[in-house]
Amino acid sequence: MNTALEADIYGNVNSTHVSGVKMMNGVGGSADFTRNAFISIFSCPSVAKGGKISAIVPMCTHVDHNEHSVKVLITEQGIADLRGKSPAERAKCIIENCVHPDYKQLMWDYLKIAQKGQTSHALDKAFALHKALAEKGDMHLAEF
Repeated sequence: MNTALEADIYGNVNSTHVSGVKMMNGVGGSADFTRNAFISIFSCPSVAKGGKISAIVPMCTHVDHNEHSVKVLITEQGIADLRGKSPAERAKCIIENCVHPDYKQLMWDYLKIAQKGQTSHALDKAFALHKALAEKGDMHLAEF
């Protein structure tokens, strides 16, 4: 089991960079663990800074561990077992089981507008939560 700073709704994990730019810690042995573990598990709280930051986001600002290596994601909200799931199934599982209730509707809204494809994204909206945090100090204020 390793720690994530943030994870996205598809199971990509950022373990090292706050908002994609400020290094919090090194990746260390977590990459070796993730690639070689029978079941690679990442955990994090669903929110930080008094709820102003969601640890589960539409798209990670930095990816240390991609969705192919992350098998299970855990927050205090629940467990998302991602094994054998398509990208759409992973997104629904993570939103339902790991996202804080204050952010669930935002994640469902994002998934609804994301362009269809193997891994659905609306690239012009993918970092709306991070933008709201940078500009307004709170991810709750994100708009899609």
